[in-house]
Amino acid sequence: MPGKTYYGGQAVMEGVMMRGRTTMAVAVRAPNGEIAVYHDELQSSNFVKRIRPLPFVRGVFMLWDTMLLGMRALVLSANVGLSEETEESKGEEPETLSGIALWGTVAVSILFSVGLFFVLPLVAISFLDRYISSSIVSNVIEGLIRLGLLIGYMLALRSVKDVRRVFAYHGAEHKTINAYEAGDPLDVEHVRQHSLLHTRCGTGFLLVVVLISIVVFAFLGRPEFLVRVASRIVFVPVIAAIAYEFIKWSAGHDTNRAVRILIAPSLALQRLTTSEPDASMLEVAIVSLKRVLVAEEAWPLAEIERPGIVPIDETGRVLPLPEPAL
Repeated sequence: MPGKTYYGGQAVMEGVMMRGRTTMAVAVRAPNGEIAVYHDELQSSNFVKRIRPLPFVRGVFMLWDTMLLGMRALVLSANVGLSEETEESKGEEPETLSGIALWGTVAVSILFSVGLFFVLPLVAISFLDRYISSSIVSNVIEGLIRLGLLIGYMLALRSVKDVRRVFAYHGAEHKTINAYEAGDPLDVEHVRQHSLLHTRCGTGFLLVVVLISIVVFAFLGRPEFLVRVASRIVFVPVIAAIAYEFIKWSAGHDTNRAVRILIAPSLALQRLTTSEPDASMLEVAIVSLKRVLVAEEAWPLAEIERPGIVPIDETGRVLPLPEPAL
Protein backbone atom coordinates (compact mmCIF):
# COMPACT_ATOMS: atom_id res chain seq x y z
CA MET A 1 0.00 0.00 0.00
CA PRO A 2 1.42 3.42 -0.90
CA GLY A 3 2.14 5.87 1.89
CA LYS A 4 0.36 9.17 2.45
CA THR A 5 1.48 11.24 -0.53
CA TYR A 6 -0.19 14.50 -1.50
CA TYR A 7 -0.81 14.04 -5.19
CA GLY A 8 -3.23 16.54 -6.65
CA GLY A 9 -4.85 17.37 -9.92
CA GLN A 10 -7.22 19.40 -12.03
CA ALA A 11 -9.80 18.60 -14.66
CA VAL A 12 -9.14 20.03 -18.12
CA MET A 13 -10.94 19.79 -21.45
CA GLU A 14 -11.57 16.07 -22.04
CA GLY A 15 -8.82 15.18 -19.61
CA VAL A 16 -7.06 15.41 -16.28
CA MET A 17 -3.83 17.01 -15.08
CA MET A 18 -2.06 15.29 -12.18
CA ARG A 19 0.74 16.81 -10.11
CA GLY A 20 3.26 14.96 -7.99
CA ARG A 21 6.27 15.94 -5.93
CA THR A 22 8.62 16.59 -8.83
CA THR A 23 6.62 16.17 -12.03
CA MET A 24 3.23 16.74 -13.66
CA ALA A 25 1.26 14.95 -16.35
CA VAL A 26 -1.74 15.76 -18.52
CA ALA A 27 -3.80 13.00 -20.12
CA VAL A 28 -6.45 13.98 -22.66
CA ARG A 29 -8.91 11.92 -24.70
CA ALA A 30 -8.07 12.88 -28.29
CA PRO A 31 -10.76 13.16 -30.99
CA ASN A 32 -9.59 9.82 -32.47
CA GLY A 33 -10.18 8.05 -29.14
CA GLU A 34 -6.53 7.71 -28.12
CA ILE A 35 -5.23 9.03 -24.80
CA ALA A 36 -2.65 11.75 -25.43
CA VAL A 37 -0.19 12.09 -22.54
CA TYR A 38 2.21 14.91 -21.75
CA HIS A 39 4.57 15.04 -18.78
CA ASP A 40 7.14 17.51 -17.55
CA GLU A 41 9.40 18.17 -14.59
CA LEU A 42 8.23 20.78 -12.09
CA GLN A 43 10.78 23.57 -12.04
CA SER A 44 11.00 25.43 -8.70
CA SER A 45 13.20 28.47 -8.19
CA ASN A 46 15.53 28.69 -5.22
CA PHE A 47 13.22 31.34 -3.78
CA VAL A 48 10.21 29.01 -3.88
CA LYS A 49 12.24 26.20 -2.35
CA ARG A 50 13.22 28.49 0.54
CA ILE A 51 9.67 29.66 1.31
CA ARG A 52 8.00 26.25 0.90
CA PRO A 53 8.54 25.34 4.58
CA LEU A 54 7.22 28.73 5.78
CA PRO A 55 3.55 28.61 6.89
CA PHE A 56 1.24 31.31 5.47
CA VAL A 57 3.96 32.87 3.31
CA ARG A 58 4.13 29.77 1.10
CA GLY A 59 0.39 29.73 0.43
CA VAL A 60 0.33 32.76 -1.89
CA PHE A 61 3.21 31.53 -4.04
CA MET A 62 1.97 27.94 -4.14
CA LEU A 63 -1.45 29.11 -5.33
CA TRP A 64 0.05 31.33 -8.04
CA ASP A 65 2.19 28.43 -9.21
CA THR A 66 -0.84 26.15 -9.24
CA MET A 67 -2.82 28.60 -11.36
CA LEU A 68 0.00 28.91 -13.88
CA LEU A 69 0.32 25.15 -14.12
CA GLY A 70 -3.44 24.74 -14.45
CA MET A 71 -3.60 27.28 -17.26
CA ARG A 72 -0.83 25.47 -19.13
CA ALA A 73 -2.74 22.21 -18.78
CA LEU A 74 -5.94 23.82 -20.08
CA VAL A 75 -4.18 25.22 -23.15
CA LEU A 76 -2.57 21.84 -23.83
CA SER A 77 -5.91 20.05 -23.60
CA ALA A 78 -7.44 22.55 -26.02
CA ASN A 79 -4.61 21.91 -28.47
CA VAL A 80 -5.22 18.16 -28.30
CA GLY A 81 -8.92 18.75 -28.94
CA LEU A 82 -7.99 20.70 -32.08
CA SER A 83 -5.40 18.15 -33.19
CA GLU A 84 -7.38 16.99 -36.22
CA GLU A 85 -7.73 20.56 -37.47
CA THR A 86 -4.02 21.11 -36.83
CA GLU A 87 -3.10 18.08 -38.94
CA GLU A 88 -5.12 19.52 -41.81
CA SER A 89 -3.45 22.92 -41.58
CA LYS A 90 -0.31 21.92 -43.50
CA GLY A 91 1.83 21.31 -40.45
CA GLU A 92 1.46 24.77 -38.93
CA GLU A 93 2.55 25.02 -35.31
CA PRO A 94 -0.43 25.34 -32.93
CA GLU A 95 -0.63 28.49 -30.85
CA THR A 96 0.32 28.14 -27.19
CA LEU A 97 0.29 30.36 -24.14
CA SER A 98 3.67 30.87 -22.55
CA GLY A 99 5.78 33.48 -20.81
CA ILE A 100 4.20 36.90 -20.46
CA ALA A 101 0.97 35.80 -22.21
CA LEU A 102 0.46 33.00 -19.67
CA TRP A 103 1.20 35.26 -16.71
CA GLY A 104 -1.12 37.89 -18.14
CA THR A 105 -3.97 35.42 -18.59
CA VAL A 106 -3.65 34.25 -14.99
CA ALA A 107 -3.47 37.84 -13.75
CA VAL A 108 -6.65 38.77 -15.64
CA SER A 109 -8.38 35.69 -14.20
CA ILE A 110 -7.39 36.73 -10.68
CA LEU A 111 -8.59 40.31 -11.22
CA PHE A 112 -11.92 39.03 -12.54
CA SER A 113 -12.33 36.75 -9.51
CA VAL A 114 -11.46 39.51 -7.04
CA GLY A 115 -13.84 41.90 -8.76
CA LEU A 116 -16.71 39.41 -8.86
CA PHE A 117 -16.41 37.83 -5.43
CA PHE A 118 -14.88 40.63 -3.33
CA VAL A 119 -15.65 44.03 -4.85
CA LEU A 120 -19.15 43.35 -6.22
CA PRO A 121 -20.56 42.18 -2.83
CA LEU A 122 -19.14 45.37 -1.28
CA VAL A 123 -20.89 47.50 -3.91
CA ALA A 124 -24.13 45.63 -3.19
CA ILE A 125 -23.91 46.10 0.57
CA SER A 126 -23.13 49.81 0.14
CA PHE A 127 -26.75 50.32 -0.96
CA LEU A 128 -27.99 48.64 2.24
CA ASP A 129 -25.56 50.16 4.74
CA ARG A 130 -27.83 53.11 5.46
CA TYR A 131 -30.28 50.66 7.03
CA ILE A 132 -27.66 48.70 9.00
CA SER A 133 -26.30 50.18 12.23
CA SER A 134 -23.75 47.47 13.06
CA SER A 135 -20.53 47.19 11.07
CA ILE A 136 -20.28 43.51 12.01
CA VAL A 137 -23.75 42.81 10.62
CA SER A 138 -22.84 44.73 7.46
CA ASN A 139 -19.71 42.66 6.93
CA VAL A 140 -21.52 39.39 7.63
CA ILE A 141 -24.23 40.23 5.09
CA GLU A 142 -21.52 41.15 2.58
CA GLY A 143 -19.97 37.73 3.21
CA LEU A 144 -23.30 35.99 2.67
CA ILE A 145 -23.70 37.84 -0.64
CA ARG A 146 -20.21 36.62 -1.57
CA LEU A 147 -21.18 33.06 -0.68
CA GLY A 148 -24.36 33.37 -2.73
CA LEU A 149 -22.38 34.59 -5.72
CA LEU A 150 -19.98 31.66 -5.42
CA ILE A 151 -22.76 29.08 -5.30
CA GLY A 152 -24.69 30.83 -8.08
CA TYR A 153 -21.58 30.95 -10.26
CA MET A 154 -21.04 27.21 -9.81
CA LEU A 155 -24.68 26.45 -10.60
CA ALA A 156 -24.46 28.59 -13.73
CA LEU A 157 -21.36 26.71 -14.87
CA ARG A 158 -23.05 23.39 -14.21
CA SER A 159 -25.85 24.31 -16.60
CA VAL A 160 -23.37 24.39 -19.52
CA LYS A 161 -23.06 21.01 -21.25
CA ASP A 162 -19.32 21.23 -21.98
CA VAL A 163 -18.59 22.32 -18.42
CA ARG A 164 -20.55 19.37 -17.06
CA ARG A 165 -18.11 17.11 -18.91
CA VAL A 166 -15.22 18.93 -17.24
CA PHE A 167 -16.96 18.37 -13.89
CA ALA A 168 -17.18 14.65 -14.71
CA TYR A 169 -13.42 14.60 -15.33
CA HIS A 170 -13.09 16.45 -12.01
CA GLY A 171 -14.92 13.53 -10.42
CA ALA A 172 -12.60 11.09 -12.19
CA GLU A 173 -9.59 12.94 -10.81
CA HIS A 174 -10.94 12.71 -7.25
CA LYS A 175 -11.84 9.04 -7.55
CA THR A 176 -8.39 8.17 -8.90
CA ILE A 177 -6.51 10.00 -6.14
CA ASN A 178 -8.82 8.52 -3.50
CA ALA A 179 -8.15 5.04 -4.86
CA TYR A 180 -4.38 5.58 -4.85
CA GLU A 181 -4.38 6.95 -1.31
CA ALA A 182 -6.48 3.99 -0.18
CA GLY A 183 -3.95 1.59 -1.69
CA ASP A 184 -6.40 0.12 -4.21
CA PRO A 185 -5.39 -1.02 -7.70
CA LEU A 186 -5.48 1.75 -10.29
CA ASP A 187 -7.96 0.25 -12.72
CA VAL A 188 -11.44 1.36 -13.72
CA GLU A 189 -13.22 -1.34 -11.71
CA HIS A 190 -11.61 -0.34 -8.40
CA VAL A 191 -11.38 3.43 -8.98
CA ARG A 192 -15.09 3.83 -9.83
CA GLN A 193 -15.99 2.59 -6.32
CA HIS A 194 -14.38 5.60 -4.61
CA SER A 195 -15.88 8.92 -3.60
CA LEU A 196 -16.32 11.93 -5.85
CA LEU A 197 -15.22 14.14 -2.96
CA HIS A 198 -11.75 14.95 -1.68
CA THR A 199 -10.45 17.03 1.21
CA ARG A 200 -7.87 18.92 -0.87
CA CYS A 201 -10.26 20.05 -3.60
CA GLY A 202 -10.05 23.57 -4.99
CA THR A 203 -13.82 23.96 -4.66
CA GLY A 204 -13.51 23.43 -0.93
CA PHE A 205 -10.65 25.92 -0.87
CA LEU A 206 -12.90 28.60 -2.40
CA LEU A 207 -15.54 28.03 0.28
CA VAL A 208 -12.91 28.30 3.02
CA VAL A 209 -11.72 31.59 1.48
CA VAL A 210 -15.27 32.99 1.59
CA LEU A 211 -15.85 31.90 5.19
CA ILE A 212 -12.50 33.23 6.42
CA SER A 213 -13.15 36.52 4.63
CA ILE A 214 -16.29 37.03 6.72
CA VAL A 215 -14.25 36.74 9.93
CA VAL A 216 -11.34 38.88 8.71
CA PHE A 217 -13.46 41.72 7.33
CA ALA A 218 -15.68 41.74 10.44
CA PHE A 219 -12.69 43.10 12.38
CA LEU A 220 -12.03 45.88 9.88
CA GLY A 221 -15.14 47.87 10.74
CA ARG A 222 -16.82 50.07 8.18
CA PRO A 223 -14.43 52.76 6.90
CA GLU A 224 -14.95 54.92 3.82
CA PHE A 225 -16.07 53.04 0.71
CA LEU A 226 -12.78 53.37 -1.21
CA VAL A 227 -10.83 52.21 1.85
CA ARG A 228 -13.11 49.18 2.10
CA VAL A 229 -12.57 48.40 -1.59
CA ALA A 230 -8.81 48.63 -1.11
CA SER A 231 -8.99 46.35 1.94
CA ARG A 232 -10.88 43.69 -0.04
CA ILE A 233 -8.13 43.65 -2.65
CA VAL A 234 -5.15 43.89 -0.28
CA PHE A 235 -6.39 41.17 2.06
CA VAL A 236 -7.10 38.60 -0.66
CA PRO A 237 -3.55 37.13 -0.49
CA VAL A 238 -3.73 37.04 3.33
CA ILE A 239 -7.05 35.22 3.30
CA ALA A 240 -5.87 32.83 0.59
CA ALA A 241 -2.74 32.02 2.62
CA ILE A 242 -4.82 31.25 5.72
CA ALA A 243 -7.19 29.09 3.66
CA TYR A 244 -4.24 27.21 2.14
CA GLU A 245 -2.90 26.36 5.60
CA PHE A 246 -6.34 25.20 6.76
CA ILE A 247 -6.75 22.91 3.74
CA LYS A 248 -3.25 21.53 4.24
CA TRP A 249 -3.85 20.96 7.95
CA SER A 250 -7.27 19.37 7.49
CA ALA A 251 -5.91 17.03 4.80
CA GLY A 252 -3.41 15.70 7.32
CA HIS A 253 -6.09 15.15 9.98
CA ASP A 254 -9.07 14.10 7.85
CA THR A 255 -9.62 10.91 9.86
CA ASN A 256 -10.39 12.96 12.97
CA ARG A 257 -14.12 13.21 13.60
CA ALA A 258 -14.01 16.89 14.61
CA VAL A 259 -12.05 17.75 11.46
CA ARG A 260 -14.54 15.86 9.31
CA ILE A 261 -17.30 18.02 10.79
CA LEU A 262 -15.30 21.18 10.03
CA ILE A 263 -14.74 20.24 6.39
CA ALA A 264 -18.25 18.86 5.80
CA PRO A 265 -19.46 22.10 4.10
CA SER A 266 -16.46 22.03 1.75
CA LEU A 267 -17.15 18.43 0.82
CA ALA A 268 -20.83 19.19 0.28
CA LEU A 269 -20.05 22.10 -2.07
CA GLN A 270 -17.93 19.79 -4.22
CA ARG A 271 -21.12 18.09 -5.37
CA LEU A 272 -21.70 21.16 -7.55
CA THR A 273 -18.36 20.81 -9.35
CA THR A 274 -18.09 17.03 -9.67
CA SER A 275 -20.18 14.53 -11.58
CA GLU A 276 -20.07 10.76 -11.91
CA PRO A 277 -17.53 9.95 -14.67
CA ASP A 278 -17.90 7.18 -17.21
CA ALA A 279 -15.33 4.43 -17.72
CA SER A 280 -13.46 6.30 -20.48
CA MET A 281 -13.02 9.35 -18.23
CA LEU A 282 -11.75 7.20 -15.38
CA GLU A 283 -9.26 5.61 -17.75
CA VAL A 284 -7.87 9.03 -18.70
CA ALA A 285 -7.47 10.09 -15.05
CA ILE A 286 -5.77 6.79 -14.20
CA VAL A 287 -3.29 7.17 -17.06
CA SER A 288 -2.48 10.73 -15.94
CA LEU A 289 -1.70 9.66 -12.38
CA LYS A 290 0.26 6.61 -13.54
CA ARG A 291 2.40 8.84 -15.77
CA VAL A 292 3.33 10.91 -12.72
CA LEU A 293 4.07 7.77 -10.73
CA VAL A 294 6.23 6.41 -13.54
CA ALA A 295 8.24 9.64 -13.66
CA GLU A 296 8.76 9.51 -9.90
CA GLU A 297 9.91 5.89 -10.10
CA ALA A 298 6.95 4.52 -8.20
CA TRP A 299 5.30 2.70 -11.10
CA PRO A 300 6.47 0.45 -13.96
CA LEU A 301 6.69 2.15 -17.35
CA ALA A 302 4.84 -0.78 -18.95
CA GLU A 303 1.64 0.46 -17.28
CA ILE A 304 1.36 3.32 -19.79
CA GLU A 305 3.17 1.80 -22.76
CA ARG A 306 0.28 0.14 -24.52
CA PRO A 307 -1.80 0.68 -27.66
CA GLY A 308 -4.12 3.68 -27.45
CA ILE A 309 -1.78 5.78 -25.30
CA VAL A 310 0.42 8.23 -27.22
CA PRO A 311 3.01 10.70 -25.89
CA ILE A 312 2.69 14.35 -26.95
CA ASP A 313 4.75 17.51 -26.59
CA GLU A 314 3.64 20.74 -24.92
CA THR A 315 1.87 21.90 -28.09
CA GLY A 316 -0.25 18.74 -28.28
CA ARG A 317 1.65 17.17 -31.17
CA VAL A 318 2.24 13.41 -31.06
CA LEU A 319 5.87 12.55 -30.38
CA PRO A 320 7.60 9.95 -32.57
CA LEU A 321 8.12 6.62 -30.86
CA PRO A 322 11.74 5.72 -30.07
CA GLU A 323 13.47 3.39 -32.50
CA PRO A 324 13.61 -0.19 -31.22
CA ALA A 325 17.03 -1.29 -29.96
CA LEU A 326 18.93 -3.61 -32.30
